Amino acid sequence: MGSHPHQPPMPVPATAAGREGLEALLRDPGRAVVALDFDGTLADIVPDPDQARAHPDTVPALAALAPRVEAVAVVTGRPAGVAVRYGGFAGVPGLEHLVVLGHYGAERWDAVTGVVHAPAPHPGVAAVRAELPGFLDAIGAWRGTWIEEKGRALAVHTRRAEDPEAAFEALREPLAELAARHGLIVEPGRAVLELRPPGMDKGVALTEFLRERDAGPVLYAGDDLGDLAAYSAVEKRRAEGLPGLLLCSGSAEVPELAARADLVLPGPGAVAAFLARLAEELRG
Repeated sequence: MGSHPHQPPMPVPATAAGREGLEALLRDPGRAVVALDFDGTLADIVPDPDQARAHPDTVPALAALAPRVEAVAVVTGRPAGVAVRYGGFAGVPGLEHLVVLGHYGAERWDAVTGVVHAPAPHPGVAAVRAELPGFLDAIGAWRGTWIEEKGRALAVHTRRAEDPEAAFEALREPLAELAARHGLIVEPGRAVLELRPPGMDKGVALTEFLRERDAGPVLYAGDDLGDLAAYSAVEKRRAEGLPGLLLCSGSAEVPELAARADLVLPGPGAVAAFLARLAEELRG
């Protein structure tokens, strides 16, 4: 790995598998896939998810990197169109082949067409949407919690509660029971519980995308519990001899992710700087 005078040194992964993954990516970028979560990884976590936007350095870094690798994909629990809008990804030179896998892969947006492809919504989501406000009120959990409408899913946030962690724990079981009644599952995150259809997660979405692209080395970056499935997908590939690098957009809120990462970076600004450094390295 060389060095460029106007760029800081590239961080070195803490694990042997991570160092091997980075070296493989630098050696064979034409087969490499870079896959990234959105919230907390490309965009800073904010109290109101509707106000989340990609870090200012994110799009320039991705635009510099994307032409030098096989593919760049954003893998998110958000609707694909929302991630595209909040990311500012559409119509960006260099990102003509970006793919956004939204709703854990249930939706897909390809920059080359600008179209979102999605199956019909799960009927349980509409049933829970109707029931959820009264449900939270009945169990005394309305104060400090709020519902985020995600189209194919619903999320209950506790970040504004007086004790966010206690509110989160108190809601886990009741919401799991509500979700199960309507054929949904609950995905826990950072002060949020998401009720969504089963069968798709970031690991499934990532695995299918890598298979489609006949990918070689893979880099995956995430920050939350929902990213553990993608981590597992990369770890499974590594067990089969296919190199990969796991980045954690550092947060003390999710030690489970940081413990399994090859490299922990302190938030979206640092992730963007790493991607820009990677692009610079590949430019030679």
